[in-house]
Amino acid sequence: MEYLITLAVLIALNVILAASYNLVIGYGGLSTVAHPIFFAIGAYTTGLLSIHVPELPALANVVLGMAAAVVASVLLAGSSLRVSGDYLLIASLGFQLGLLQLIRNLEFTGGPGGLSAIPGTIVGPMRGPLFLLICGGAALACVLIIRAIVKGPYGRAIGAMRDEELAFTALGRNAMSMKIVIFAIGCGMAGGAGGLYAYYFQYISPDQFEVLASAAVLTMVVLGGMGTPFGPVVGAALLLAIPQAITFLHLPQNIMAPMQGIIFTLLVLVFLFLRPAGILGGKGHPR
Repeated sequence: MEYLITLAVLIALNVILAASYNLVIGYGGLSTVAHPIFFAIGAYTTGLLSIHVPELPALANVVLGMAAAVVASVLLAGSSLRVSGDYLLIASLGFQLGLLQLIRNLEFTGGPGGLSAIPGTIVGPMRGPLFLLICGGAALACVLIIRAIVKGPYGRAIGAMRDEELAFTALGRNAMSMKIVIFAIGCGMAGGAGGLYAYYFQYISPDQFEVLASAAVLTMVVLGGMGTPFGPVVGAALLLAIPQAITFLHLPQNIMAPMQGIIFTLLVLVFLFLRPAGILGGKGHPR
């Protein structure tokens, strides 16, 4: 039972990560691959605060983790988007690799061994179910907030900015500020998910936020349906549930690991050719 609860918590946290990334890349049209690094910023900020400032409540630490992710995202987007929209892709990748290298070489972050001994906030037999309730509620709130944003007048403005930026700017609207706001909201949500991750697993490693993590989040969004409110939910659930289902076959490790990679690759290729818009995606532009 504990195994299934942990899997459900992971799915909920990845739903937040994928849905917030979908806001940035699917609705906002911003080219970035470094979304997991803001998850890392939230996780490390929350973990370090809980260790070194134990008098702060857990909620405050998670909120401060979100705030740190927002500040980092504004600094990154504000500097890179002034040069060119496509420059954000290069800048985000450089930011991700550079920050991970910094984390590995700083003593107070735990270095390459990771940050451990993060204090637990919930103890006892109900720890798992309570965390699942919290993470599931946060994931639902994240999806509904994003849906409310994109379905309202501001969402129509986001779509106009994404599809026809020159015309959008000619009408006197500030595309630059809108991009920064979208980026900040998405990265702040990722930071909040990172804070919840730190409290649940009580351990963070820099290896968890490498470029492969970026590829996994992108796959979740693409499989579920980029630019759809609930596509990332389906994508995150599938991408996490399928490998776990394979473990019940009790195959040898030297067979199981390659099989998971093959299944992921086949899944991406099948959807690329048969359903490029994703499971919940329709034709045309993202909705």
